Amino acid sequence: MAEAGDLLDEDQFNCSVCLDLLKDPVTIPCGHSYCMGCIKGTWDQEGKAGANSCPQCRQTFAPRPVLNVNAVMAEVLKKLKKTGVETPSPDNCYAEPGDVVCDVCTGRKNKAIKSCLVCLASYCETHLKLHNKLNPGKRHKLIDATGKLQDKICSHHDIVLQVYCRTDQQCICLLCTMDEHKGHDTVSIAAERSEKQEQLGSLQKKFQKKIKDREEELQELRQAVDSLTRSAKEVVEDGDRTFTEMIRSLVQRRSELKDVIKAQKKAAVSEAEGLLDQLEKEIDELKKGDAELEQISHSEDHIHFLQTFQSLCSPPGSEELPSININPKCSFEDVKKTVSQLKEQLENLSQNELAEISKQVTELSIFLPLNPKTREEFLQYTSSVTLDENTASTSLRLNGDKYVAAGQTQSRPNHAERFVNLPQVLCREGLTGCCYWEVQWSGNGGIDIAVAYKGVNRKEGVGNFRCNDKSWSLFCSPNSYYFYHNSKSAVLPFTRSFKIGVYLDHRAGALSFYSVSGTMTLLHRVQTTFTEPLYPGFSLYSNSYVQL
Repeated sequence: MAEAGDLLDEDQFNCSVCLDLLKDPVTIPCGHSYCMGCIKGTWDQEGKAGANSCPQCRQTFAPRPVLNVNAVMAEVLKKLKKTGVETPSPDNCYAEPGDVVCDVCTGRKNKAIKSCLVCLASYCETHLKLHNKLNPGKRHKLIDATGKLQDKICSHHDIVLQVYCRTDQQCICLLCTMDEHKGHDTVSIAAERSEKQEQLGSLQKKFQKKIKDREEELQELRQAVDSLTRSAKEVVEDGDRTFTEMIRSLVQRRSELKDVIKAQKKAAVSEAEGLLDQLEKEIDELKKGDAELEQISHSEDHIHFLQTFQSLCSPPGSEELPSININPKCSFEDVKKTVSQLKEQLENLSQNELAEISKQVTELSIFLPLNPKTREEFLQYTSSVTLDENTASTSLRLNGDKYVAAGQTQSRPNHAERFVNLPQVLCREGLTGCCYWEVQWSGNGGIDIAVAYKGVNRKEGVGNFRCNDKSWSLFCSPNSYYFYHNSKSAVLPFTRSFKIGVYLDHRAGALSFYSVSGTMTLLHRVQTTFTEPLYPGFSLYSNSYVQL
């Protein structure tokens, strides 16, 4: 007799409308069975069009058949339910597009949950139980359901792939090891997986490091974009204020000049107008006197002539008004020329300065630090740096321009650039662009490997490479590393190394210190903005030395 599970697999116990186990089963005249509710609902919809047809064979019935529950089938289904075997819920177990389907299900396929590498078939939950009952123990290898079982079969021998050929870097079956792969380096797939798993871990670490590096670069780039955006906004606003103030100042100067010219014109004209009145009065008096002289010149009365002549012989006003000298350059032409010259000077100055400003603007861009990886790549940016004896403290001993050691006091002449009471020295070269140099060092007291602006203070205390905002310093000792800037320090992870590489990307504002051995190990990186060329420098303590 068939098992209950076998009965459930038969199509006649599933309703072709709801695709579930029959509920209140009815059999229509053509012999097909449905749930009472399903076929009634179907016919109710069709009834509007005057048809009552079988959803499977499409046979029509008129009039509409009277439906009664199939008592035998209902009893069978009742017994099946008592066995505890139920069909899976369609919402959870029927296969959807993209799901792996059960290879055993008939009709509407259920979703497979496991695939067997021995049977090369996939099973839903119901048929997996049957598979496990037929194959007790762990003789069959089960994996999560996959739709690529065919990829696990040898295309030549149609059996499962079980061996890995290292010679040809491919999975093969046992029969392959006896013919085309005979004599090759082969291992079990499990063994190769174990070895590759270890390589995978190392590969993952490389990927994760790469991801971290790229994320840091991404963050740096975003910060640079934000900084540039903020800076551009601030400069535009500041430029607006500056030009507005310049325009206001020019307008004010123009107004003041106009006032001065008007005041001077008014004063000069006022003075001239007073003289004009006096001159006109004197002319009138002179004309009157002349007329009287003309009159007595024709008088025949000698006594009258003599008496009148005496009173008319002195010209009126001759002593009241001095002679007037008119300035031949009585105009503002010189002022006009000076204003014109001022205009030309302002235009030339603004043109030159704005050209320089425009050059600075056009040269500005967002630079990511160049990121060499190997020593060979760093060496492409090698810069020759040499020690400047004029800066060396008297407590340092130089041997040529590549070697310096802390030692006995040296006799050196005074020099404005020499470090005073500080065991320090700078190099001659001011560095910009991308530069790389290496430092070999030794000594129990340790050394500072620094870069500094030319104007770093040379006096004790404030001149120390660690204690000001004009220098950046890496302190190295046999058992520790520290980074210093502007009296602030940071403890760095220790990697014992007596050769330090320094990489500067001046335009990008990046300064990096590396431990140089078989590989380049980053000790510390500074990201800032450099405004001047940087000079390599060193501080040496307790019998230490530096070789460039």
